[in-house]
Amino acid sequence: LDHLKINQTAIVRRLDPQTGGEVLMSKLADMGLYPGKKVEVLFKAPSGDPIAIDIEGYTLSLRKFEASLIEVVEE
Repeated sequence: LDHLKINQTAIVRRLDPQTGGEVLMSKLADMGLYPGKKVEVLFKAPSGDPIAIDIEGYTLSLRKFEASLIEVVEE
């Protein structure tokens, strides 16, 4: 997810629990990030951190590290 450009959409393929840990993966899933969800990158700070994404009308801000744990398939 961290490699997508602004206004680019994708579908969440999987979350990487080995790198992020189960607690973080559970937290991301609770926020609506789980396989099959469509996401759109709304904003990236000049440094690339944070990243704001849209999940079905809900705006979520993620750290670049968190976004790197989310594998997506571009639309």
